[in-house]
Amino acid sequence: MKHILLSLVILFTLNLTAQETYKFTTVTDLEATPVISQGVTGTCWSFSSTSFLESEIIRLTGKKIDLSEMYQVRNTYPAKAENYIMRQGRAQFGEGGLAHDVINSVEKNGLVPEEAFSGLFAGETAYNHAEMVAVLEAMLKTYVDNPGRKLSKKWRTAIDGVLDVYIGKNVSNFTFEGKQYTPQTFLAMTKIQPKDYVNITSFTQAPFYSKFILNIPDNWSNGSFYNLPLDEMMTTIDNALEKGFTVELDCDVSEKTFSSKDGVAVIPENAENNVKSLRGIYPEKKITQQFRQDEFENYDTTDDHLMHITGMLRDQNGTKYYKVKNSWGTDETRVANGGYVYFSEAYMRLKAVSVTVHKDALPKSTATKLNL
Repeated sequence: MKHILLSLVILFTLNLTAQETYKFTTVTDLEATPVISQGVTGTCWSFSSTSFLESEIIRLTGKKIDLSEMYQVRNTYPAKAENYIMRQGRAQFGEGGLAHDVINSVEKNGLVPEEAFSGLFAGETAYNHAEMVAVLEAMLKTYVDNPGRKLSKKWRTAIDGVLDVYIGKNVSNFTFEGKQYTPQTFLAMTKIQPKDYVNITSFTQAPFYSKFILNIPDNWSNGSFYNLPLDEMMTTIDNALEKGFTVELDCDVSEKTFSSKDGVAVIPENAENNVKSLRGIYPEKKITQQFRQDEFENYDTTDDHLMHITGMLRDQNGTKYYKVKNSWGTDETRVANGGYVYFSEAYMRLKAVSVTVHKDALPKSTATKLNL
């Protein structure tokens, strides 16, 4: 009888603990620019990567600069269109992209502040690219179908014309804080060096410590990633934050246990707790390298959103969480934590498809193994 009573007490105590609401304590909180909204666009890759670069500028210069997200979008679409046309329609074209698309654009086209190129016209206050994307996709399909039997070079001018109408004409010089700049001289002022940034992932289809092209839909530009064991990728994230570097994140947010409204992302051990775990602490699944790989290969983990890791927290049980900046605005009816989502360590281990960091943020042992 005593054993039964003791078991009941233990179960009751565990139940109370499981339903305990989250109480977070900040461990690391690095400086970032305010949360903004990407609107009705699929350009999270530019919003998050631009936020990442803004934090890098703060780290490198102490300056807080609101960079233009749409300048990189405006200059990336022609490259996407070129890839699609030259591959005769057998390539990805759409709104998606990855962090290296912004880094590549910055290296080629420089940087500009938001005030020089907002991507909005008079009377517009929010981004909506639905019509523009539909027009571009229809045009590109027509060019690939080649009704004139010989594709002319006019298509490039036509694509640029659509982008001019919907996003704006490219800027070649501007004034910022009383000084004249070009996009390249502005880039030099920020001290951002595009070649200093590296992409890290963790999958077993390629050898660890090698560099390979990650075959995911939004990697239309065939960017390469350094492959690390899962524990070492997580150590890289932690090391970066501890050393004052923020981290760019490509992840899966399609899970029911990701909620911007509740402000948390977790992987409960028991799926029956999926909904309840958004508001209270429940035991989480142990994420191994093999489980991560299986979930990726069966399409349960996909790259569908990019965000910006700016800090670390712990809950009252000592569990580690990552403070992740989103680009879905700050409307309190839709998002919590001022637009941030707190990723548990388990969620990050499973759903972080890749990260982008400054090479100096890598642990020394990892940098050595990667010859960086």
